[in-house]
Amino acid sequence: MENWTAHTDRAKDWFESLRDRICATFEDIEREAGSDASFDYTPWNRSTESDDEEGGGGVRGVMKGKVFEKVGVNVSTVSGQFSPEFARTIHGAEDNPGFTATGISLVAHMANPHVPAVHMNTRFLTTSKAWFGGGADLNPPIPYEEDTEEFHANFRAACAKHNPTYYERFSKWADDYFFIPHRNVSRGVGGIFYDHLECGNDAEWERNFAFTQDVGTTFLDVFPRLVRRRMGMEFTPEEKRQQLEWRGRYAEFNLVYDRGTLFGLKTGGNIDAILMSLPPEANWS
Repeated sequence: MENWTAHTDRAKDWFESLRDRICATFEDIEREAGSDASFDYTPWNRSTESDDEEGGGGVRGVMKGKVFEKVGVNVSTVSGQFSPEFARTIHGAEDNPGFTATGISLVAHMANPHVPAVHMNTRFLTTSKAWFGGGADLNPPIPYEEDTEEFHANFRAACAKHNPTYYERFSKWADDYFFIPHRNVSRGVGGIFYDHLECGNDAEWERNFAFTQDVGTTFLDVFPRLVRRRMGMEFTPEEKRQQLEWRGRYAEFNLVYDRGTLFGLKTGGNIDAILMSLPPEANWS
């Protein structure tokens, strides 16, 4: 494994700064709604099999407010050894199970069913290879075509700045990935998803890091606009019931299919941070 320590540190610093800006914006939205809710931050250390092994850790931020019924923003930077079985499933870890990973992960479940829930994460991983991955996808219980089009248009523009093929490839990847086979339905209205954006040298790393930064800033630009557009709308008990049933589908995907959940559980991550994506309340009819 090449020494990507300096690159990991730069990515970590970016993810932490993005976290701070996102959380400040979400708290501003709560203030606009007359709420004094704010994020609670809990640091954690990765569990390791040896006291001599430094496994890293992270900070879990959670806010429960008037607009954001539950939103979690996690930043973690961990390192160690994959188990031999799990290593065979990870890019570049087949012959050498050592890894480092740093990233930000966000899931927001909203109080008003007219406001879309959302998921966003970006990450940088190293094994015998080094790569970026991530994306963002919109998950409205009550879809609005205007919101869907705006979300996609912003990410289409972000992708176009870096590669004319990215949006078509990554939006299809999101559609394929965020699909619930046992329900035969999509988890939401899509977005972009990418992985294994490989870095073979410094120039490739800088290029892929710049794209990953734009994914984060695009999310921070578009999602708060959608929240502010819908958060004051009236809703009915039936619309709330629709939201809670939709949340059940969301929970099913994250527990059964989501690779990030599996990665966290297999690498000794913080359980509360890993399962932060689960909604505060859900129904199954």
